[in-house]
Amino acid sequence: MHKNLARAAALAAALLSPFHTPAQTPPLKVGFVYVSPVGEAGWSYQHDLGRREMERALGARVKTTVVEAVAEGADSERVMRDLAAQGHQLIFATSFGYLEPALRVAAEFPNVKFEHAGGYKTAANLNTYNARYYEARYLAGWLAGKTSKSGIAGYVAGFPVPEVVQGINAFAIGMREANPKAQLRVLWLNAWFDPAREREAAQTLINQGADVLTNHSGSPAVPQAAQAAFKDKGVRVIAYQSDMKAFAPDAQLAAVTHHWGGHYTRVVQSVLAGRWEAQPVSAGMKDGQAQLSAV
Repeated sequence: MHKNLARAAALAAALLSPFHTPAQTPPLKVGFVYVSPVGEAGWSYQHDLGRREMERALGARVKTTVVEAVAEGADSERVMRDLAAQGHQLIFATSFGYLEPALRVAAEFPNVKFEHAGGYKTAANLNTYNARYYEARYLAGWLAGKTSKSGIAGYVAGFPVPEVVQGINAFAIGMREANPKAQLRVLWLNAWFDPAREREAAQTLINQGADVLTNHSGSPAVPQAAQAAFKDKGVRVIAYQSDMKAFAPDAQLAAVTHHWGGHYTRVVQSVLAGRWEAQPVSAGMKDGQAQLSAV
């Protein structure tokens, strides 16, 4: 009996000791899959800024893993499967072509939650999120119409998926409202990230008379092409995804910028609180998700 009392007293003392700390809840493991290198600007860079903002907001409650430059298709499916198998409880798939691979992996790992950027299908453990980029694209088109001296704007576009076509249409409507005779010329890359071809397409549009450029592609190549033609041809650019002032200090008129930090923080908080659900999200300018900034 005395031994039992001694053990109980020792246990009580340990629990009351200032050096005793309760077991820590392990951080939520969150994976991010990017279609291009993070780099210094562009689509993946903006998503990574959002990830970093979320990390700062949540601190030790979250631990993230980034896999960049992952091709759409089989590569992305392999990467997401590996992340799920390694214990990541939440995976952000940040490119349009990741949807079908994400759905397949989500079906294999029903306890893992997936968030897909720009998708149009959901599952019990897969949600989609997007921004109403067309709002800022309309304003960018109006600015292009007011600024262009030739009345021709050039648009370097990735793939003809609904989100990209929507942005082109919004830009064209805004431009025509500013100048009913304006023309918008589009060149398709059939790639999200290919700096050499992005630059080549921009130069082709300049050669066709475009004196304002914009793009839906993943690198600073289009702003750089505008900057190179600014002095001789007065070419301007309305950047997309990131502020590209560092790459087009003279040529940039404005930038349609993406801001994901708030969204990523809210999603992770919902998982931590046990209230995440597959409810598609689409936010716009009033939410701060996509902004047109004169910089």
